[in-house]
Amino acid sequence: MGFIQAIKGAVGGTLADQWLDFYGPMPGVNPTVAIYPGVPMGTNRGRGENYKGNDNVITNGSKIIVPEGTGLVTVQEGAITGIITEPGGYIYNNQDVNSKSIFAGDGIIDSLVKSSWEKFKFGGIPAANQLIFYVNLKEIPNNKFGTQSEIYWDDAFFGTQVGALTRGTYSLRIVDPILFIKNFVPVKYLTSGASLFDFQDMDNDASEQLFNEVVSSLSAAFSMYTNDPSKGNRISKIQSDQIGFAQSLSAAVEEGYQWKSTRGLEIVKTAIVSIEYDEDTKQLMKDVKAADALAGSRGDSFMKQSVARGIQAAGEKGGGNGMAFMGMGMNAAINTMNAMGQSNEPSSYQPNFNQNPQPQQPVQKPVQQQAQDPGQAAGQQPVDSTAKLIEMKKLLDAGVITEEEFKKIRFDLLGI
Repeated sequence: MGFIQAIKGAVGGTLADQWLDFYGPMPGVNPTVAIYPGVPMGTNRGRGENYKGNDNVITNGSKIIVPEGTGLVTVQEGAITGIITEPGGYIYNNQDVNSKSIFAGDGIIDSLVKSSWEKFKFGGIPAANQLIFYVNLKEIPNNKFGTQSEIYWDDAFFGTQVGALTRGTYSLRIVDPILFIKNFVPVKYLTSGASLFDFQDMDNDASEQLFNEVVSSLSAAFSMYTNDPSKGNRISKIQSDQIGFAQSLSAAVEEGYQWKSTRGLEIVKTAIVSIEYDEDTKQLMKDVKAADALAGSRGDSFMKQSVARGIQAAGEKGGGNGMAFMGMGMNAAINTMNAMGQSNEPSSYQPNFNQNPQPQQPVQKPVQQQAQDPGQAAGQQPVDSTAKLIEMKKLLDAGVITEEEFKKIRFDLLGI
């Protein structure tokens, strides 16, 4: 009827010593190979000789090992007749009523296999010879993707559509060998003497199909990732977030092509090698970066430092009255900006910004009369119009105020 479990769990040299004649997976197989035949291991290891059949053809009484990270299927005329995903040693017997067609443990993959077997199982193992194939259940790396032209997606952080060229790799895993073989692997890979089903084989049309489906899903995957609040809506995180973007890409592929539900495949990790944004997106990112630098308290500090540097530079160049700039260093500049930044307090200077100012002649008072003015509070220093104008000239040179604003301020202070 099928297989009898001889030993459960990892197998090694001890079992090989007991079983001089047994089948195992083909040695030296690349990690990108998904399906490959079993071979007689007794002859290869000098522990005996197998006379019962050719490579990957088992007969009644054949002994088989299933290593960790692999599954085993038996196939007759392109149909799956048995499957093992639980590591151990087994004996094939097509007559023993205690033999089984399926062995699976209690893991996630095994539960999927059991569910699929109930859908596609066959009524007993035929008496004819069976072909055996091993299925790679490990993470299969180095599956490439890349775009020849820009892809575009709606980006929540930028609030608009962005575009880029991108390339990278992803790893995938076969989570349901039955679905994978039944619905995806071409029959030519399930015959005696068939070539290996390698995802990196350029002649593997099925692998090329996966490549095309991944590329066509990238736009949706980028959109899912950048519009997910848990990811922070930052595209800059995508190159370091291998698992996070893999989840978005897997979801996009599943939505578009049903990899997991119909083929037993899922994407595990991604590695984006490069993202080359188009010119519009580059300019947008530059603008957003500048806006970030000027936002909040950081932007306030940045502006104060910029103005202070401009004021100090103006003083060092000796603009206007060179003597007037002596002593105006960084501290004075920062104090000026701090005074300007206190929006809740009235400014010490209130310029007249009327569109049609009327000429006024400054009234010069004798020194003794200035000291006796009743409007001057005790201890209050008189406003020095010249010093105030020099401060405004520094702000003009620093680019804080415009030439027109400076002229109005000068008129209010001096009437000229």
